[in-house]
Amino acid sequence: MDLKVVLTEGSHRLGRDGPIEELGNRYLIHLGARQFSPCTVRAYAYDLLNFSRFLEDRRLSLADVSPSDLFDWLEWQSLRRPVTGKVVRLDDARGPATATATATATVNRPVAAVRGLFEYAVILGERSTSPVPGARRPTGWRAPQRGMLGHLGPGRARSGGELVRQPRRLPESIDPADVAGFIGDLGTHRDRAIALVMVLGGLRAGQARSLLLANVDMGLGRVRVTGKGGWERVVPVVPVE
Repeated sequence: MDLKVVLTEGSHRLGRDGPIEELGNRYLIHLGARQFSPCTVRAYAYDLLNFSRFLEDRRLSLADVSPSDLFDWLEWQSLRRPVTGKVVRLDDARGPATATATATATVNRPVAAVRGLFEYAVILGERSTSPVPGARRPTGWRAPQRGMLGHLGPGRARSGGELVRQPRRLPESIDPADVAGFIGDLGTHRDRAIALVMVLGGLRAGQARSLLLANVDMGLGRVRVTGKGGWERVVPVVPVE
């Protein structure tokens, strides 16, 4: 059966008679009604297509899926299959560390889509429970409360998460020559000042947009940055001659 994603009335849907076509398309319509971006709906459609192909390969229906099947699905995604057409495997063109990080990120993203599908099925009464296992969490003892005196609660509960451990990667620095070239192409002193304060001061785009002339003290060579909750920090700046 040639399962695929089709474009219907400007939105992506599961095509052909697959194991989860009906519920999957209702779920994608549900995401659109909740104002998910078209790019997110498209990505979820292809993630569900991947899961649908696994179910067809294992002769499983949506009602038959168990937690162990989800781990089998993770292993099934890692299997190498014949590549046809103009397709280049990313792990063939990258180093081992990058290939590992790409693989885990690629696997964890569809998990979120499938978890949402089964939660939607539970809401509709299609299933009594979701078979998606809980997210992988660090093991070991944890204090039930926070704060030096244990006077703070545990905070907001986290939802979702990763089934496959994904390594944390440090951000890559930008070459100074590339920064100088980018700033040199900007047409106004205002644009160059915004770019410099973001690069040298670590300001986010929203923080840079909210700056006022009153926040700039050229005499002391600093910029006062404010954020949510009224917090404030001072960023040193060096006037450019």
